[in-house]
Amino acid sequence: MNKSQIVAFVLLFSVMLNVHAEASYEPFFVKWLLDFSRTKGVEPVNNELYKEECGACHFPYQPGWLPEQSWKKLVSAQQLEDHFGDSAELDEEDRLKIEHYLVSHSADKSWYKRSRKIMASLEDGVFPLRITQTPYIRDKHSEIPKKQIVDNEKVMSLSYCNNCHQQADEGVFDDDTVVIPGYSHSFWF
Repeated sequence: MNKSQIVAFVLLFSVMLNVHAEASYEPFFVKWLLDFSRTKGVEPVNNELYKEECGACHFPYQPGWLPEQSWKKLVSAQQLEDHFGDSAELDEEDRLKIEHYLVSHSADKSWYKRSRKIMASLEDGVFPLRITQTPYIRDKHSEIPKKQIVDNEKVMSLSYCNNCHQQADEGVFDDDTVVIPGYSHSFWF
């Protein structure tokens, strides 16, 4: 296949997928499409302020797990006053920096595989405030017995991704990187 045939294939493939990316994302899409090492999980967190502020209380969830509107609501000043029962207030400058990071790397702006699957699982106009409320996450975990998650004091809920996903920090959530504490690695596969 020569270069012009590859370009024609990429353009045809884009049209077939009905891709309507903003002009600034089109070059990224082509690079993503041709780079087969790209898409296993979600984009790893690469923002130190976010890691420091949000990671002080919980696993710093990758922005690619939720759409822009979810992140905007989650890190609004009002929502941070009562952030799932705790105060997570930030000074306004830091809050805006974190919001910008989360929004600019949100699932609806990502080409990572799991981010695309998250977006495909959501109904139009639905913007969950919890990653565990997304149909994709619920479906991926639906066959794991309750005793291995909720009744397991080393896991407690799906919110603690890094308790089972050994490479969660790197954005890798493949089944073969899962170890449920207190259970053999292959018990639930």
